[in-house]
Amino acid sequence: MCLLRLKNIPTKLISQRLCAPNKQSGSQLRLIVTTTNGGIVEKNNGTNTKKLAHEYEPIFQQNNGNPFHLPPPSFSSSSQNQSVWIAALAFILGMNLGGAYIYYNSKIKKNFISFDDTDKSFRSKKLKVPLTSSEIPKSVPYLIIGGGTASFSAFRAIRLRNPKAKILVLSKELDTPYMRPPLSKELWMDRETHSVKQSDGEKLTFKQWNGLDRDLHYEPSDFYIHPSKLDESNGGVAIVQGYTVKKVDVENRTAILIDGTEIKYGECLIATGSSPRNLPVFENASSEIKQRISLFKTIEDYSNLKKYVDQSKSVAIIGGGFLGSELACGLAKYGDDKKLQVHQVFLENGNMGKILPEPLSNWTTDRVRELGVNVIPNTEVESVDMVNDRVKLTLQNGQSLLCDHVVVAVGSQPNVSLAEESGLEIDPNYGGMVVNAELAARNHLYVAGDAACFYDPILGRRRVEHHDHAVVSGRLAGENMLGMSKQYTHQSMFWSDLGPKVAYEGIGIIDSKLPTVSVFVQNQTSDSNSTSSVLPSVHAADELNDGKDDYSKGVVFYMQDEKVVGIVLWNVFNRINTARAVLSEDIKCDDLNEVAKLFGIQ
Repeated sequence: MCLLRLKNIPTKLISQRLCAPNKQSGSQLRLIVTTTNGGIVEKNNGTNTKKLAHEYEPIFQQNNGNPFHLPPPSFSSSSQNQSVWIAALAFILGMNLGGAYIYYNSKIKKNFISFDDTDKSFRSKKLKVPLTSSEIPKSVPYLIIGGGTASFSAFRAIRLRNPKAKILVLSKELDTPYMRPPLSKELWMDRETHSVKQSDGEKLTFKQWNGLDRDLHYEPSDFYIHPSKLDESNGGVAIVQGYTVKKVDVENRTAILIDGTEIKYGECLIATGSSPRNLPVFENASSEIKQRISLFKTIEDYSNLKKYVDQSKSVAIIGGGFLGSELACGLAKYGDDKKLQVHQVFLENGNMGKILPEPLSNWTTDRVRELGVNVIPNTEVESVDMVNDRVKLTLQNGQSLLCDHVVVAVGSQPNVSLAEESGLEIDPNYGGMVVNAELAARNHLYVAGDAACFYDPILGRRRVEHHDHAVVSGRLAGENMLGMSKQYTHQSMFWSDLGPKVAYEGIGIIDSKLPTVSVFVQNQTSDSNSTSSVLPSVHAADELNDGKDDYSKGVVFYMQDEKVVGIVLWNVFNRINTARAVLSEDIKCDDLNEVAKLFGIQ
């Protein structure tokens, strides 16, 4: 039996369910707490009764369904009188000292942002599932390590072909599988759809390209089986949340958790994904500064960053790649009403400088600046300090920035510590766990998603960190766990949106260091039809269109050994399958202007 009295509940508490099973079968205590406008809504028999947070005392439910209140604490009359006098004296002293402190502190900090760091406690409100590792099944036919998109795609493929399959997913996150791309895209761009809703936990929705709302999570919580019920079920998926696998004993087909718990498997998939990189200048900063620094990858990172941004007047984004550029544009849009100042600092010449040819990158930077972002290229952070309760970034170019929060978005690294402990091969050039054409690292052990280094029959060995790759590689790994022995030949794509004028898709090897041939539509000043122009070299861009570059719509071909190895479709849509066909045809650089016509560029 578990008895709990809640007093002075923080109004920041969003939602929490506490279940404490009695030793008697069928006995359970349940508490549901939800805030509404600073108060607590007590849910009993379908009715809502609002109480102030400091007044709330939980009502528990007995086995017969009747509610009972926890009894109040008892005090003797003498102890009550003594407590009253002591409390009164403490109150008087506290008011005098506290008032003096508040007056003094307000004179110093009246112009500064005050961050509510108590919100960080929200990170720990979600509980492990199950609460103890003793409730995790000891043996399963299908085991998946990692709880991301590749994991979801794999167990969906298994269930599609074997509806009675019992699948156990081990995830470090305290959440069920969800989509990551909207975290840096739609959730910031559309203020009406990124709001947090409460329904057995955090629920985020976003508006898709077709205008329909969609839940960020792939499946509702009731789709999954509790891990303790998986053995007795007729098939299903159980998500173990908040646990880490330390090692896989390949020979004995056993996964070993950090606490020593062992789980035997028939087939296993490793889909541990990747983690955001940090920079030494921030890693070595003081704890006070680190409270104002965020990395960005998970749904928890999004929720925390949103709270920080809502309390900020200025934010600095460090990094000019996919994530850094998307967040810079998204935060500028999100904070437009409150005049949020967004800085973006990176080492390259322009946004997406490692991906796009330099003229196109520079053109993109101009579009990002049009959104209100203060883009600062060709430099990096040299030092970081706290000045007047704000973060001061000193840049190598001599500039300095004062901001309330900093987001580091400088790329990711594959999560391979499990491979190191398990004796699996890690590729020295690309990182990730080395797999064969069937995504197998060893017998009965597969790897998919960001953590897999696979062999591409067209482009050679690669490692890819994109959503489409996670979906398809996860699906194929799931099918091969059923014995289908399929080879991975998919050319995965990526997409990005940087405001209303920049939307692009890419496929293959996209690297600005490679030679490129670009074909862009050149709009005419009259109403006549537009024409296309070819840039055989990125250095010829300034000669185009009388020095007035127009990169509104076009195709960029990335070349290697005079062959097309990558394609970017710039504001060109529904042509990605055509791009896949071009890559598979092994086309040489003869007349790419004609090839561009396949994409509607004329």
